[in-house]
Amino acid sequence: MLDALIIGGGAAGMQCALVLGSAKKAPYAKDKKVGIVMHQKASHLQSALFNNVLGIAPGTTGAQILKEGKEQLANLYPEVLQIENEKVLSVEEKKGIYTVITNKKSYEAKIIVVALGYTDMFDIDGLKHYIEPHALSPADKNRIQLKNNNHLITEGLYVAGTLAGGRSQFAIAAGSGAQVGTDILTLWNGGKHTKVHDKIAE
Repeated sequence: MLDALIIGGGAAGMQCALVLGSAKKAPYAKDKKVGIVMHQKASHLQSALFNNVLGIAPGTTGAQILKEGKEQLANLYPEVLQIENEKVLSVEEKKGIYTVITNKKSYEAKIIVVALGYTDMFDIDGLKHYIEPHALSPADKNRIQLKNNNHLITEGLYVAGTLAGGRSQFAIAAGSGAQVGTDILTLWNGGKHTKVHDKIAE
């Protein structure tokens, strides 16, 4: 049983995982189990080149970020389970628990974060009825989003990144993942608004 399972290993998904992982020392999160299904093959980062993102060296490729992000997550927060080479086929909810079925296994989680891209190739049973046209993308692109209210689809089910309705901009997608991460931490912290920052030791 996972406390939170993220579906998607792009900018939004990995940023969400990093935020959740970074709270592991906090009393409200120390016993929480977090996993991420590392969907990356279809990520728009695969062909991206970054020159306009604060803190990222000009000329950095999206492929580098995908690779280094996985390493960063594994090195800093090894408690976060990285699930490789599995594709999510369906998400089902029963009595407040979500069952995620992949092409290889099934997982149970109290919270699900869907952080996949916004293409109309989205094909996860149990979530298709939330699909609607993407509000910030040209209609002829056939982009989609999942119906949500500030990233929350329904209790225990979140969406992050372009699939939440954000534009396809790295900083926006990563920020969306961080927002969902802090929303989950706030929930775990009894509703007290929560964020996590590391500070330089004085």
